[in-house]
Amino acid sequence: MTNAIELAIRMRRAAFNRALADADLAAIGPILAPNALLVTGTDSAVLSGRKSQLLAWKREFASADPTVYVRTPDHVIASPVEPIAMEHGHWRGAQSGGATLLASGSYAAKWRRVGADWVIEAEIYLTLA
Repeated sequence: MTNAIELAIRMRRAAFNRALADADLAAIGPILAPNALLVTGTDSAVLSGRKSQLLAWKREFASADPTVYVRTPDHVIASPVEPIAMEHGHWRGAQSGGATLLASGSYAAKWRRVGADWVIEAEIYLTLA
């Protein structure tokens, strides 16, 4: 069961990365829980709720040279007693062409299964470079 959960979360993360690369707000929304929380890596800004995050992504996508973020899971730990899991990995933000790295670091994300889907409840980022 754990392997199936890990695969499902890795697939959702890949879909999130594709949505960011494609500037696809409609694809990002369903991956976030309504009350999703994000703590940014550099200034620890808190984005509370799906609507707040979608607004932030909309602003980023509208910039002249948007930063494209990619999150890469290193491992996923599924709870044996609740429909939740924790993803740990590394992230990078590069200019839209991908050649110029702007920032990178590590992250943790808490996921919850809601119906048949896994959604992000919380993410916290640490900027290392």
